[in-house]
Amino acid sequence: MHNDNNCVRIGRRAFLKQGTLTLAATSLASSQLLANDQAAKLRVGLVTDLHYADKAPAGSRHYRETLAKLEEAAKQFEQDTPTFLVELGDFIDAADSVDVEQGYLQTINRPFSAICKDRHYVLGNHCVDTLKKEEFLGGVEQEKSYYSFDRGGFHFIVLDSCFRSDGQPYERKNFHWTDANIPAAELEWLESDLKSNDKPTVVFAHQRLDVQNHHGVKNNAEVRKILEASGKVLAVFQGHSHQNDLKDIGGIQYCTLVAMVEGSGAQNNGYSLMEIEPNGTIHLTGFRKQKNYEW
Repeated sequence: MHNDNNCVRIGRRAFLKQGTLTLAATSLASSQLLANDQAAKLRVGLVTDLHYADKAPAGSRHYRETLAKLEEAAKQFEQDTPTFLVELGDFIDAADSVDVEQGYLQTINRPFSAICKDRHYVLGNHCVDTLKKEEFLGGVEQEKSYYSFDRGGFHFIVLDSCFRSDGQPYERKNFHWTDANIPAAELEWLESDLKSNDKPTVVFAHQRLDVQNHHGVKNNAEVRKILEASGKVLAVFQGHSHQNDLKDIGGIQYCTLVAMVEGSGAQNNGYSLMEIEPNGTIHLTGFRKQKNYEW
């Protein structure tokens, strides 16, 4: 399953990484060293763009196959025992009615929620295509669409870019997916949250904060300015464009993860385990189509 050969060097501080699963120890002593090394790291399971729906494939998206792909990821996470789990948006795909979309959400969240009790949901545009935000959040038992939390000496921020340019939240098909924005109130909250925090920070987003094309948050330059000014942000993990990518902007790594929904069959799956060492070094171990990174 592990993507041993899919290693890349992108960005000033990124360099080639051999997958952690290929570093199997050949002696009891080295096995113990590896176990101790892993124990010192904070582990986070990451998936994005599952787009689960009970409908026929469309183009390269195989909606129903997400269930089997998630089952594989769950088995891997069971071995790796992440501290918490994050899905980076587009958990479900669009439906024509609220009832049908809620059915999609219940079906995919049942196995997802069984993986880890500590889990976090980033809102994607497809999550609130028909549903209102409070309906999606109620379905996954999450109180807010943007918030922060601490784990293992690190600070984590979940952002919500599912707002139109006029500040209205996405819901009931009232938006176009290219009009993604972080409104003034959330920007003020983000700046205040970073100022009040003294820990190294990782940010989770759906729409991209590092590009100016249709997949980017329209005011992402303003968001990046806040992140850079804090001097605390190590990395941003995001989805939305369904591709592997890594950019270093202003000393922050913007890591875009591959979509789980793309392609048919287990070989076209994609998910990852992010590990943070006490010194702030981040390792991303990718599985199937997901690349490996370290910085």
